[in-house]
Amino acid sequence: MARWPARLGSGIVDAMADSDPSSSNAPEISVSELANALKRTLEDRFGFVRVRGEISGYRGPHSSGHVYFSLKDANARLDSVIWRGVFQRMRIKPEEGMEVVACGKISSFPGKSSYQLIVETLEPAGVGALMALLDQRRRALQAEGLFDAARKQKLPYLPRVVGIVTSPTGAVIRDILHRLADRFPVRVVLWPVRVQGETSAAEVAAAIRGFNALQPGDPVPRPDVLIVARGGGSLEDLWSFNEEIVVRAAAESAIPLISAVGHETDTTLIDHAADLRAPTPSAAAELAVPVRAELLARLANLDGRAQGAMLRLAQRRRNDLRALSRALPSGQDLVGGARQKLDFAAAALRAKARAALDARGLRIERLSRRLSHQSPRARTAAAGERHKALAARLERIAARLVERNQEKLQRVIGANRAGRAIRQILQRRRDRFSARAAVLEAISYKSVLARGYAVVRDAHDRPIGRAADVLRGVAIQIEFADGKVGATTGGSAPRRRKATGDEGQGSLL
Repeated sequence: MARWPARLGSGIVDAMADSDPSSSNAPEISVSELANALKRTLEDRFGFVRVRGEISGYRGPHSSGHVYFSLKDANARLDSVIWRGVFQRMRIKPEEGMEVVACGKISSFPGKSSYQLIVETLEPAGVGALMALLDQRRRALQAEGLFDAARKQKLPYLPRVVGIVTSPTGAVIRDILHRLADRFPVRVVLWPVRVQGETSAAEVAAAIRGFNALQPGDPVPRPDVLIVARGGGSLEDLWSFNEEIVVRAAAESAIPLISAVGHETDTTLIDHAADLRAPTPSAAAELAVPVRAELLARLANLDGRAQGAMLRLAQRRRNDLRALSRALPSGQDLVGGARQKLDFAAAALRAKARAALDARGLRIERLSRRLSHQSPRARTAAAGERHKALAARLERIAARLVERNQEKLQRVIGANRAGRAIRQILQRRRDRFSARAAVLEAISYKSVLARGYAVVRDAHDRPIGRAADVLRGVAIQIEFADGKVGATTGGSAPRRRKATGDEGQGSLL
């Protein structure tokens, strides 16, 4: 067995092979105990290290939020990990091929028998590396078209509201407000942000997007132009304005945006994405609004020029009018021909009016004659004549009706006498008919039935007169004076009865 020294803090493990395992008295330990002992030794010995190397194998955050990659140089490679909480707070994010200086501690991963660097902070390896990262990011964003001139918007000439994204405590906001007050006082809306630090980039991007999210009628007015401003500083100090989230927010802004980050010699990526770059925050204020005094002077100048132009125009039109009036003929000449035409037209009109009146008079006279026949007096007289004729005709008709009625009356009187004779004849014949009916009723078969006799009929309602005509087992009907009953024949053939005196009538049942 191998012999392990009691102290492992030096990081050197001394192992000696013993040819005779039974001669060793070293205690046995498990694999987990050995792995944990190595982990403690590495963490104690390398509790804080600064390692410079190139990032390799970076694929972005894992689904858990942790970041895994390797640091390498020409001869070695070191696995590295950044925990999720540390990664979210980092100002400089790892990128593939980026040369960095990573600070952290060395630890081991017992489940894999490997060691790794747990990174706490990450920074580019010198200004050259930052410039290289900046240039690489600039080319990538430019390839997407975020810096194209066609995307840039024109600034409004006279904005009513100016939105400012900067720190509320620095000298930048005071310079901008002072310059705006001097040039053209407008309403200013400040969105306070941190302009340096880990959360600065996210705050600036959120401010730009927040201004764009405002709508007309909101309590906070929507700005007509935005100014993103910060004072000068080193490349590291201005790095927040090189972050991709800030550049994309500036490129997506629907509100025209002025970038005023750093001094005139400082250049950040937001300068390329903004609609206009100002060398300083004060210059941004000058670009956002015109000079009020210059506008007033220009308006006064334009007003004077407009009044002069109106006077000159009126004078020119007056002169033109005089020239035209001299060239025009006199009023008498202009209206003479028209007056003569008017006289001729008036004479023709009077003649036509007279002819029309005459024709209208003739028509009225004809209508008057026709109307006289339809007057009430004429119609009354005609009605009186018709009434007299009708009265005479009515008298003649009444006389004829009286004569006819008298003739009818005489005929009725004669008819009444004949009627009495006819009624007497009818009564005699009715009495004769009643007597004969009584005789018929007396000799009717129903009278015989009333005396106790009966009539036998077959199934077809035909009378049966002899017993010999009745067959055995047939249905018959027997009619009495008070109704009919059904029966079926049975027994032997009928026999003639002797000594009764009634021949030909035997028993049917």
